Amino acid sequence: MIALERPLLRQALPAAALLLGGCNAPPQDTIRITIPRGMTVKAVAETLETRGVIRSAELLRFYSRTLGRQREIRAGTYDFPYPISTRRALEILLYGREAEVRFAVPEGLMLSELAQLVEERLGIARDSFLAAASDPVTLAEFGIPGRTAEGYLYPSTYFLPLETDAREVVRRMLSEFQARWRPEWDERLKALGLDRHQAVILASIIEGEVRYPPDRPWVSSVYHNRLRRGMRLQADPTVIYALGRRRRLFEKDYQFPSPYNTYLIDGLPPGPIGQPSAASIEAALNPAKSDFLYLVARSDGKHIFSRTLREHLEAVAAVRREAQQSGSGRE
Repeated sequence: MIALERPLLRQALPAAALLLGGCNAPPQDTIRITIPRGMTVKAVAETLETRGVIRSAELLRFYSRTLGRQREIRAGTYDFPYPISTRRALEILLYGREAEVRFAVPEGLMLSELAQLVEERLGIARDSFLAAASDPVTLAEFGIPGRTAEGYLYPSTYFLPLETDAREVVRRMLSEFQARWRPEWDERLKALGLDRHQAVILASIIEGEVRYPPDRPWVSSVYHNRLRRGMRLQADPTVIYALGRRRRLFEKDYQFPSPYNTYLIDGLPPGPIGQPSAASIEAALNPAKSDFLYLVARSDGKHIFSRTLREHLEAVAAVRREAQQSGSGRE
């Protein structure tokens, strides 16, 4: 099979209860301030006054004493809107959530690519993230059988505290995967004779293959049909994963020795090749009913599906002609 190379979570948190009342005027701007652990109420109040968040440090100290909450100021980084009342500032320190960074994770990234994205967007060292994603204690806690969390770091948009570390990012993404797993999928696993890990592996290959979403169940049907017949999957995304980087594939690449190269191995590879979306997991567990055994991707991302090798070779020839006209394709 030949597939042309494809280009490459806001989790709503409950609002804190506002027990003290406060300013109803909409904020015109914000000031970001970090409150270190162990900082006294006096020091916090003076910092807020100095930065222009509040007018009176003494008034904030008075409110905190009156409520008996002097020791409950939470360390962290906060965005204070202004103008703001002193009572509202205290609410933020007692009940507000910390300032957050938006972290969007696209579908299908390999773990190595995700680690690079974490470093670029969150400032967390790539190696630290890879280590956290390989921590055996975390993997055991989330029931992941592989040596890494590859395949289970759910692609979504996350809002994370500014001081988030690698371990917390991994745990948030693994928790999101668990939350997205549907109970009915367990029944489908039984019907297909698969375990969850095998389904995630297959879903990750589908994710890597599909650029045109309606093709997902049909791509899945090809892989299921080939597995049933004992045919090799021959999926290009597994070759890209084996090579470790995305680029156009050449004939020699299909002979690259790797347990992930499904042109050389029987059955599924030993682990997922990226982070699949819920749509790809759904497709892996609910393939279309077909007798297709071959597929090839056109330059627009849509696939041509074939039942016989002869049909497939004709489709490949057509795609190559198309690719030559556009100056791209497998060589």
